[in-house]
Amino acid sequence: MDRTQILLVGLPIFLFFSDVFNLFSPPPPSKPTTHHHHHHHPSIQPNPQTTTHIQEPVLDVPTQSGIGPIGVGNTVNIDFCTSCSYKGNAVTVKNMLEAEFPGINVVLANYPAPLPKRLLSKVVPVVQLGLIITISAGEQIFPRLGITPPPWYYSLRANRFGSMASIWLLGNFLQSFLQSSGAFEVYCNGDLIFSKLQQKRFPGEIELRDIVSRRIANPRYVKGI
Repeated sequence: MDRTQILLVGLPIFLFFSDVFNLFSPPPPSKPTTHHHHHHHPSIQPNPQTTTHIQEPVLDVPTQSGIGPIGVGNTVNIDFCTSCSYKGNAVTVKNMLEAEFPGINVVLANYPAPLPKRLLSKVVPVVQLGLIITISAGEQIFPRLGITPPPWYYSLRANRFGSMASIWLLGNFLQSFLQSSGAFEVYCNGDLIFSKLQQKRFPGEIELRDIVSRRIANPRYVKGI
């Protein structure tokens, strides 16, 4: 086979084995926290006659009486479809909530597709690889198996490179579709407060801020009753 055939055959094999490796590999360990050592330098005593007092501004942080910052003790979970490129929306909502409710804990996580779709997405690379190998080396494969090449083989063989490119693109599109869930689900203290799967749209920032504010302001949710 020439270099182009080797590239078209080898690339799907590499991506297939990388998918299999990522499927069964354990998640990476969390990064240990690093402690910064501060070096203390001898302080220089200023001249009391030339010392000026500068009053630092006091930050106005929203608080609840007896509790602290308004977001402390509350958790918002945002489960979104990573393969749908929803991470940017999730990070924007996270930053907004952390700014509006100081001390709130916002957790981002992937919302996976249903199990049957995920299993089918693992079959797609195998079919891709089989078709590409058949098109590129079918003249040697079929005689050794003692099988007469089917009519579709000759149709694909007539435009070998176009057929392999089409199989590659369509397979990747199908795999991405099967791995996507289309979800953007928001939970506040364990309760679902917005679901893209149900409402078929993304939440507005003001809308989501008001929902979370009502949840936090309600004593039932603040005390966890």
